[in-house]
Amino acid sequence: MSDKNANSYPIELTAPDISPYRAGNTGIEYVHTFDSGRPGPHVMISALTHGNEICGAIAVDFLFKHGVRPPQGKLTLAFVNPEAHARWDPSNPNASRFVEEDINRVWTEDQLDGPRDTADLRRARTLRPLFHEVDYLLDLHSMGTRHEPVTLCYGLQKERDLARKVGYPAAIACGPVFAPGKRIIEYTPFNDTSNGRAALLVECGQHWEKSAGDVALDTSLYFLKALDVVEADFAQQHLTVKQPPRQRMMDVTDGIAAQTDSFRFAQNFIGFEHFPKAGALVATDDGREIRTPYDDCILLMPNHRARKGQRAVRFTRLVEG
Repeated sequence: MSDKNANSYPIELTAPDISPYRAGNTGIEYVHTFDSGRPGPHVMISALTHGNEICGAIAVDFLFKHGVRPPQGKLTLAFVNPEAHARWDPSNPNASRFVEEDINRVWTEDQLDGPRDTADLRRARTLRPLFHEVDYLLDLHSMGTRHEPVTLCYGLQKERDLARKVGYPAAIACGPVFAPGKRIIEYTPFNDTSNGRAALLVECGQHWEKSAGDVALDTSLYFLKALDVVEADFAQQHLTVKQPPRQRMMDVTDGIAAQTDSFRFAQNFIGFEHFPKAGALVATDDGREIRTPYDDCILLMPNHRARKGQRAVRFTRLVEG
């Protein structure tokens, strides 16, 4: 599997205007919570954790415009980093991922309680109390290549169970981020084995491919439907994929970071390439060879733009097919 255009894709999606949602109703800009007044879980869908990953914004905008309200419990819809998204420019689509630092790597107490000050960290601190209230979180993202959509989680049993319950997309990859810091889905309330709270991150496809918008909406509807926080008839009416696929689950075993700016893949990998035998050449890094560490190794999310210190690829193995 290869993609000759792994570093260049057309912009097929149009970012929605999120300015009407700025005021929110929670005291936090761009965050809205709808309370059914009936017992049930507090469920949250978030988009624009990275400001240039617009497929999630399209899905959340759809839920707003269609007046989706929970028949039980609470539903929160949120745009995580609107300041980064405000810099979105289709002519330079990679420039608005964050403002000063990746907001999806700051979710540790030492960073949230520490002295550093960036625009992204300030936004994380503003959102922080919200994540102590939410029972189930879906964080919508996208990827740099035409990678098959995939659910990511840390790997706790409660996360695996939730991913199976949601039933979409087909691929699930479980493991830590293998990079400095923690993602929102690994923040303490969700990563605590003593409670039932769980968070999933779904990579909906290539950043700006039309299908990523469809996947983001389908994922949102399957998520809400699984938790009984949307009317089932509404979800079924608007699903693109009417029947959930057979899922397969992988464990992420290794994360490879570029040691130099000369990291190069051996091929234009997209992701989920399968290597039957250990020792297959995956990349070189200033002459150092990176090879598969075991038989039946599967690549996850190759980053063709990786520079020194950035994660370039992860290795996974199938655990449930």
